Amino acid sequence: MSLTESELGTRLLARARAAIEHALDLGPAPADDPDLAERGATFVTLTRNGQLRGCIGSLKPQRALGADVVANALSAALHDPRFTPMTADEWPHIRVEVSLLGRAEFLDAKSEAEVLAQLKPGKDGVIFFNGCQQATFLPQVWAQLPDPRDFLTELKKKAGLSADYWSSAVMVATYPVQKWREDDA
Repeated sequence: MSLTESELGTRLLARARAAIEHALDLGPAPADDPDLAERGATFVTLTRNGQLRGCIGSLKPQRALGADVVANALSAALHDPRFTPMTADEWPHIRVEVSLLGRAEFLDAKSEAEVLAQLKPGKDGVIFFNGCQQATFLPQVWAQLPDPRDFLTELKKKAGLSADYWSSAVMVATYPVQKWREDDA
């Protein structure tokens, strides 16, 4: 991929928007883009008036970047279980954000205190694993939960665990993100 960061962001945002518009019968399907053929993992976040309206993504690069952003855009708009499927009437009020995930790295930590000491607020995306239970927060979530303890507590709850849960089976990984957001204008 020989795109600049800015070009990549522009293409990913346009592709996500085109996929949703096509699904809502508002436009053509996104055209193939050979520059997005490398594997990649993305999250697509949709907001309306600054409030979350859908967010779905991939943690591992298992398909071409172009296909991944399309699939996640459609899932965020139509299949996020927290929301009803998006309608064509609300689409003009929606802003799209695409996050491209970097490689996740497991923290070398045996306790919750060691995990908390290693988290980088505002920078790390975090994945919490406990057996089959897992949850992730993108780095953008630090804006709502700037304290590492609160961040980790909410992540455990998202994984279906209690706020004070900890076990020797817990593993935590962090990942970097490049993100692009449509203007809120």
